[in-house]
Amino acid sequence: MNSIKNTARIAGFFYLMFIATSILADRLASIGFGDVAAIVDKIMAHEELFRLGYVTGLLSALFFLLAAWALYVLLKPVNENLALLFLLLNLAGVVVQCFSMLALDGGSMFLQSAGYLNLFPADQLQALATFFINLYKNGFMIAQLFYGTWLLPLGYLVFKSGFLPRILGILLIIDFFGVLIWFFQFFLFPGYTVISYPGLIASAIAEFSLTLWLLIMGARELNQS
Repeated sequence: MNSIKNTARIAGFFYLMFIATSILADRLASIGFGDVAAIVDKIMAHEELFRLGYVTGLLSALFFLLAAWALYVLLKPVNENLALLFLLLNLAGVVVQCFSMLALDGGSMFLQSAGYLNLFPADQLQALATFFINLYKNGFMIAQLFYGTWLLPLGYLVFKSGFLPRILGILLIIDFFGVLIWFFQFFLFPGYTVISYPGLIASAIAEFSLTLWLLIMGARELNQS
């Protein structure tokens, strides 16, 4: 039982670190919820803070993968195949996100004051930077397809586990629909961001609730038959 509680709290710690670093990266560099214009403004106005936010964004991806691994260890006894499925989906999202961060790094280079860039006209550099940052933004949103889908098997296993509250599983399944609505809205209805707001609010509630429960309460003892 102590092992289950410890694993749950480790998962909660990594999930909390993921949330904290994601928020910090968004505040420092508009990585995540910021649009292309906001990211360009951050690079131009505060290049050092942008670099710090960039590194923090990479750390958030690492913490997310570590949280998924700890949840895999915790929920593997419930159904190993589904636990492996959500771990692989999370890993796929992390890989896509990290590759998209390379495009963001490339875009930021065109807006920096390196001497060799003086050979190019300013408007050309701006256009190239915008292209690569748009590429990053699209890659980040493609990652949401995997980040959304991993929540379905995760929510189901939490619901069926018997050592975590069933309401957390229900919230995670709602979160699954919320993230996928955000994904489809971005690519199919880019001018209607309001469509994604209810789902994003539900996502915040679900993931904060899971994190706090794991970190504070851990996992309760299974009822013995």
